[in-house]
Amino acid sequence: MEDEVDRLVAAWRRERPDLDVEPLEVLSRVSRLARHLDRARRIAFAEHNLEPWEFDVLTSLRRAGPPYQLSPGQLLTQTLVTSGTMTNRIDRLAKKGLVERGPDPSDRRGVLVRLTAEGRDRADQALAGLLDHERAILAELSQAQRAELAALLRQLTAPFDNFPG
Repeated sequence: MEDEVDRLVAAWRRERPDLDVEPLEVLSRVSRLARHLDRARRIAFAEHNLEPWEFDVLTSLRRAGPPYQLSPGQLLTQTLVTSGTMTNRIDRLAKKGLVERGPDPSDRRGVLVRLTAEGRDRADQALAGLLDHERAILAELSQAQRAELAALLRQLTAPFDNFPG
């Protein structure tokens, strides 16, 4: 089965035979898949009245386990946003009753962000919905193919995820 990347690569090979365009065969597909996944995720989150960034913050707190709280710095690390952006996001989620701020007992100047019961329910429901959408996307692959693809993608992403700074 031919896809858009096959057509793109063929055109580049025709127009620029002097270049090795083989990386496009993998990375253009990853890029296109990322756009399709982003669209599917937005739909899944909208079904639960959440924006993607809200899902990221809520599920970071949910994954922390009871009492479902993290410092703003820990949330920064997990969501890859700036301090100012995170402050704004916490404020907006607090106004919706999905998180609350509390004092950090180990640091008198610090705060902890805690998931509320409603925030936990929304995170759980949105995650279940997302997994349904993602299972449908992966349905064409066998379990063995999914495991192989996950391992190959891990090889590509691990250096970025483990790079200091």
